[in-house]
Amino acid sequence: MNLTSPTQVRVLLDELGVRPSKGLGQNFLIDANVLRILVDAASLAENDRVLEVGPGLGVLTEKLAARAKELVAVEKDYRLAAHLVERFVDASSVTIVAGDMLKQQIDRLGSGRLHKVVANLPYRPGTRILVDLVRNVTPPELMVLTVQREVAARLTAEAGVKDYGLLSVWVQRLYDVEQIKVVSPTCFWPAPAVTSAIVRLVRHGRCLLPTGAQSVFYALTKQVFSVRRKQLVTTLRKAGEGLRMEESACLAWLRRRGLAEAARPQILSPEDWCDLAREIVP
Repeated sequence: MNLTSPTQVRVLLDELGVRPSKGLGQNFLIDANVLRILVDAASLAENDRVLEVGPGLGVLTEKLAARAKELVAVEKDYRLAAHLVERFVDASSVTIVAGDMLKQQIDRLGSGRLHKVVANLPYRPGTRILVDLVRNVTPPELMVLTVQREVAARLTAEAGVKDYGLLSVWVQRLYDVEQIKVVSPTCFWPAPAVTSAIVRLVRHGRCLLPTGAQSVFYALTKQVFSVRRKQLVTTLRKAGEGLRMEESACLAWLRRRGLAEAARPQILSPEDWCDLAREIVP
């Protein structure tokens, strides 16, 4: 069956008794060119162990299974999961997990050594899933994801621009991010109300932090970006225990980093935030 054909996708869904759910973000990829770009961007090799989130009918799953040593696909819709189990029953390298990705223990999926993620992330929980992957004890080495274009803009935004925020900082601390392709709604069935984009995240080692400083990094950035219009000096002077910084110390740090004394959170790069976390950690 050709799963890039809208007609055949509808036929299969009817056979399975499935009506696409907005709540589950069920918009099925039907563009063969976009599918190819998505898979090629992951540069899969025969020893790769891959995680797919929201495999749906398995159009991407099939391509990934043909290239990877191990593939774990997590599908929330139990009817689609059952279909995929049957479809890939003879593929020993493929494991289908019926469940919510947000409730999975990532390091226990499959062999526990999954180091790449390739997925058309469901729209509503997609950002939360990405954050869970990034904040995991062992974040993936590479991720190729289809997300909303607005999310892609936040992931790739540089410090100082409008789209730069907490998500940008958390992701860019660990990954170099690039947008590969803008994807039209017509590439999916049913067509979503938003435009999508394929992004590639490649792990780097420029902002490694010890456990204590990493905890401070997450708590600090979360608190400061919740009041992003306030000057950093003011926010840190009033911050809670473990994050507080005296005004004189904060001003001295800003000068050392070459930042304005009136700097607001969106001006600081991920490297700046890592340095500040090291400065604050007890």
